[in-house]
Amino acid sequence: QVQLLESGGGLVQSGGSLKLSCRISRSIFVARTMGWYRQTPGKQRELVADISVADNTNYADPVKGRFTISRENNAVILQMNNVKPEDTGVYFCHGDLVRAGEIRSKEYWGKGTQVTVSP
Repeated sequence: QVQLLESGGGLVQSGGSLKLSCRISRSIFVARTMGWYRQTPGKQRELVADISVADNTNYADPVKGRFTISRENNAVILQMNNVKPEDTGVYFCHGDLVRAGEIRSKEYWGKGTQVTVSP
């Protein structure tokens, strides 16, 4: 079994910075695409940013120019700069992972980490 292990959430003031990390728990799995999603009460989970195995990135419009997603070995990093109160929510790591030697990938989710931006 493989897990996506998240870290880095917390409380930050508006205008500050925060870094979220997500690591794949077993090295025999590699990610085709990894990303971060945000969920707020009463709303569906929505894409914040993702990155492909070729390092192509995709960002939600509200975070463009402020957030940067990158890959480091078997992990994905979300650097959040100039955060705003509307960035508040639970951030979930998502991975489209394939086990070494196999072809088909499967989707996995982390347990979520809370990010709270105070005014």
